[in-house]
Amino acid sequence: MAIDKKSLKKMFPNLYRELEEGENKISIDAVRKDALAAEEEAYEECVREEELSSSAKTPDKLRHFNPQAIDFLRRCDTEAQAEEIIAYLQKRGEITKEYADELRCQLKGGGVRCFGPKKEENYYFREGGLH
Repeated sequence: MAIDKKSLKKMFPNLYRELEEGENKISIDAVRKDALAAEEEAYEECVREEELSSSAKTPDKLRHFNPQAIDFLRRCDTEAQAEEIIAYLQKRGEITKEYADELRCQLKGGGVRCFGPKKEENYYFREGGLH
C-alpha cells in the first residue's frame, strides 16, 4: 500500500513531523545474523526488566479502576463546580440525562458533600500505596 506525503501528513501529523524533522531517530550499530541468539538476548533483557520493575512494585489495587461521576463530584469544593462536572459528563455522553438530573437533585438537596467526603489531592496515590 503506497501512501503519498500529503495523505500521510493529514492522517498522521505527529508521525509526519517526526519523520521530517529527524528527531527520535535511533542508530543501529550492530546486526545479529543468528536469529535464535537475538531472540534469547531479547528475552533475557525482558526478564531482567520485569524483575527490576516487580521488585519495586507496590500493591496495585487501583489498576482497573475507572472513576465514575461520584468520584469526580467528590473532588469539588463548590456546588458550581459540581454542576459543571455534571454538565460536562452529560455533554460527553458519559452519563444519561436522567442520571444527571438525579445528581443535580441530590446536589440541590444535600450540597456538594452529600456525595461523600472530599477526595483531596493525591487521594489515589495514597489509596494505591504510592504516596
